Amino acid sequence: MEKIRLNPEQLDRAANMLKAIAHPMRIAIIGFLEEGESLSVTQIHERLGIEQSTTSHHLGILKDKGVLVSRREGKKTYYSLKHESLRNIVECISMCKAN
Repeated sequence: MEKIRLNPEQLDRAANMLKAIAHPMRIAIIGFLEEGESLSVTQIHERLGIEQSTTSHHLGILKDKGVLVSRREGKKTYYSLKHESLRNIVECISMCKAN
């Protein structure tokens, strides 16, 4: 297996992304988005069952730390995972909680 070399800047970005993800609601958001579908703030807040403002707060943190990307369509904002490899995080968490 080839050794991956990360520079300090990459390590810092990765650590900040993991810190942003390390919240139950944010893990749930990533879980909703892991199937590759873009979801609006309304769709996510309805699935979470929390206030829309709270959902927007969590989405803002995930976007700010490079976990999510967003696009506007009229009055709606849709979110999706920025990196396909983030799907592995949800899979890993699911495997860890099973034990």
